[in-house]
Amino acid sequence: MQYRVKEIREAKGLSQEELAKKSGVCRTTISGLESGSVKVTSTKTLSKIAEALNKKVSDLFL
Repeated sequence: MQYRVKEIREAKGLSQEELAKKSGVCRTTISGLESGSVKVTSTKTLSKIAEALNKKVSDLFL
């Protein structure tokens, strides 16, 4: 599974740290999703990230 978190985050001008604070998801999880080292995560985590980025969860998938 690949995610578009980095692409969307950078388009919004946010650092991983800023997204972590805004979403309540730890930066290492965000980093892992962006790098591909984390392939599976919970719907709750994806929902928090999507909400922080003002996107739908489905927008996060490649």
